Amino acid sequence: MVKNKKQNNSLFLLVIVIFILIINSGLIVFSFVKISKLAENDNLNNLQLVNLSKQLNQRIDMNSADLQSKINELTKTLTETKINLTQEVGSIKAKTSSDFSEIIESATRSVVSIRTDVAQGTGFIISNDGYVVTNAHVLDGGSYAEAITSDQNIKKMTLIGYNSTMDIALLKISGQYSPLEFYNSNNVRVGEKVIAIGNPLGLSFSVTEGIVSAVDRVGSNDLPIYIQTDASLNPGNSGGPLINTNGKVIGINNFKARGENLGFALESNYIIETVNNIAMQKLNETIIN
Repeated sequence: MVKNKKQNNSLFLLVIVIFILIINSGLIVFSFVKISKLAENDNLNNLQLVNLSKQLNQRIDMNSADLQSKINELTKTLTETKINLTQEVGSIKAKTSSDFSEIIESATRSVVSIRTDVAQGTGFIISNDGYVVTNAHVLDGGSYAEAITSDQNIKKMTLIGYNSTMDIALLKISGQYSPLEFYNSNNVRVGEKVIAIGNPLGLSFSVTEGIVSAVDRVGSNDLPIYIQTDASLNPGNSGGPLINTNGKVIGINNFKARGENLGFALESNYIIETVNNIAMQKLNETIIN
């Protein structure tokens, strides 16, 4: 009886020990799983952190490039604005002052008097190497043509070509010059001030001031390509430049209405087109010959 009681006690202790071992094993397994999950979460978090860092760096790089692009664009805009503002200020000074002496002095260096054996007129230099534009009718009937420059030098003129419909002739003189610049005649507005320059005798310039009375007027060629101005045109003004208050050519003085103070100038865009066509035609003839 005592022996059985001891066996029962030993068995009970054994059961308790096994139970304790099972519990401890469970705790160990649970702890291991938990630790494994924590490690897995840490690795995931680290991976996410790395990806987030990469994305952040990429976003910073994109923002930096975009910011630099905007800075460059802003710098370009400011530069263009400064140039336009400088031009506008110069134009405003000219428009608010009756003294155009500086503009005229600069422009007349590029104006020449054209003399033939039957007529006289005006022309103006359009390139550094001495190409000159005038009205074709200035040369009509002449057997030779010569130019008198602003410094009173006489230059023999070579005829490159002409267009009777547009009343434009292109000639060439020797030497190096400061040419007049053309202005886009599409931007010419009624009411703006203009200056007509003529040089009938090569002795003194004839300069008159006026405003643009109308644009796209129809001329004798039935084309609406003329600027109407109230600037007085003298007999020697034919072929001379009509310039704006920035000193740029907006037209070439062609004709005036008889008995009226109405002058008409071929718009600058058509001068450019005609001159280019004449030059191209001459080039083709040279190649063929």
